[in-house]
Order: sequence, then C-alpha cells, then structure tokens
Amino acid sequence: MEFTEVIKARYACRKFGSKEVEPEKLEAILQAGRLAPTAKNLQEQRIYVIKSPEYLNKIDALTPCRYSASVCLVVAYDSRNVYTYPGRSRDSGVEDASIVATHMMLAAANLGVQSCWVNFFNPDDMAAALGLPEHEKVVMLMPLGYAELPKGAPAKLHTERRPLSETITYL
Repeated sequence: MEFTEVIKARYACRKFGSKEVEPEKLEAILQAGRLAPTAKNLQEQRIYVIKSPEYLNKIDALTPCRYSASVCLVVAYDSRNVYTYPGRSRDSGVEDASIVATHMMLAAANLGVQSCWVNFFNPDDMAAALGLPEHEKVVMLMPLGYAELPKGAPAKLHTERRPLSETITYL
C-alpha cells in the first residue's frame, strides 16, 4: 500500500477472529520495529511475542483488552540502557518504545493485519506476571490479528479528525 493509504486504513481493532497471523507477516512486523529509530541508536526496546495460552491467560487476568487476539506483543524497554535528556527530567525509554510500536502497527496495517494500542493495565503488574527483569519497563500491549467483523471494524469516530488549524500553531 502507498504510505498515505496505510495511515488512513489503520485502526484500533477491538475484536479479533480466530485466523492466525502468518509467521512471515509476524516476522515482517517485528523487523519493522527493529528498524525504528531510537535515541543514540540505543535500541533499548524489548518485544515479547505472546502466543502460548499460559501467557495469554496472564495478560487476560490483568486487562480485558486483548480482544481475543491469538498473538499479543508486549513492548517494553531496558531502563538501564536509555538516553537521559538535558535537564535530567526524562529519558528516551517510553518514546523509543513508542516509536518502535508505531512502526510495527503501521507495518501490520500494510500487511492487512489489525492491531490495537493497549495501555489499560498496570505496567508493573504486567511485568511481574510475565516474569520480566526488574529493569524492563512495559509501555504497551499490541494485540495482532484479523478482525472479526462487524465488531472488529473501525469505531464510529475513527475517521473524525480536528482540522489542522485546531492542532497546529506556527510561530
């Protein structure tokens, strides 16, 4: 797909069917995340591919927002390997993991795979349930799959956007 069409077509799928994401598509989605830029190229992202019933059940115990997807990516970052910005009030961890996640979401849309950005959970509880190292911080979950229609279709408000004049200021 042409890039503009990819970003127009992508939506938050909230009901997945039973069709599995093909291994080659999953690999392409993960590769898109690997290619995402990170501060100082630190590549502090950590992506967990959750497919086993045991770990999917652990996710389900902490959030209702897996939406029946058969695969869920957990996007985290290594807090020991971040760039701390001038002023020392923030670092690159969350933003770099978010850039990686966005690359993967757009790659999924380009391949006809739906996704959803999920952060309706306690990240510390999620990390503990999955047995992640203490220095890895969970940013989001990304259920992946194919929509079960009509429930998995774009939400009514999906195409409503404010005009640029309401969100952009030229200085």
